[in-house]
Amino acid sequence: MYSISEGYAAFQNYQTWYRICGDLRSGLTPLVVAHGGPGCTHDYVDAFRDIAETGRAVIHYDQLGNGRSTHLPRKPADFWQVSLFLDELNNLLQHLGIADNYALLGQSWGGMLAAEHAVLRPTGLKAAVIANSPASMALWLQAAARLRAALPPDVQNSLLEHEAAGTLTSEAYRAASQVFYQRHVCRLVPWPAEVQRTFDAMDADPTVYHAMNGPTEFHVIGSMKDWNIIDRLHAIAVPTLLISGRYDEAAPEVVQPFADHIPENEWVIFESSSHMPHVEERTACMKTVTNFLARHC
Repeated sequence: MYSISEGYAAFQNYQTWYRICGDLRSGLTPLVVAHGGPGCTHDYVDAFRDIAETGRAVIHYDQLGNGRSTHLPRKPADFWQVSLFLDELNNLLQHLGIADNYALLGQSWGGMLAAEHAVLRPTGLKAAVIANSPASMALWLQAAARLRAALPPDVQNSLLEHEAAGTLTSEAYRAASQVFYQRHVCRLVPWPAEVQRTFDAMDADPTVYHAMNGPTEFHVIGSMKDWNIIDRLHAIAVPTLLISGRYDEAAPEVVQPFADHIPENEWVIFESSSHMPHVEERTACMKTVTNFLARHC
């Protein structure tokens, strides 16, 4: 069994919560896990702690504005920028003393953040895992529109009616959105408790999600709506594992640019998963990530 420790890293005038599963001095390159959203919490990606059973330390953290880190509900939308979260990640690496040797796994928005980090070629980054992430929001929105068009007509009509009326917090809109989520975000019924905890936390404080994304996964109107990293992917200089699910909202055309432009990459699609193979096919996903890391760091 691995050890568990928690702490806070001072960042600007705030605090970033983190948890370490395992020993940072084990001799194996530690894995840092960046959650999605923007605006989720570490809870729904908690499964990656399984990798600590191999002797490799695994670090989870809650990004600023979320989970156990400092919440800032009164900050204006333009406070929440990619650069802020890159600075927070770098600060955490320095705080933990691992900036010269680490691997980074990002899921969904976390994978976008991981790509933004990797294109800067930090010397300590040894390997990257980009899980269920888009290479551009334009591609994400195109895929979302295609998947949404396959929903039952009454669900589509309900979504359109409430978006036109601006009643995005209504129970009817939430119920219609959940049909999409059950198909393309997490197909398990019921959702695992750790997944539900994240969504409950986002409902309690949606500040970051609304500022950067929007009200739902497929109605993106926040600051990230024009984000695109495709023309910078060639700069990633470390081995990179790409993960997606067969029913993923991060559809194949959304992930394809990573495979096309990252010089050294491999792509695994989990056939029974949507956006969360780490819970939908937990054992297989952990084995895939563990084996990839063992080969490269």
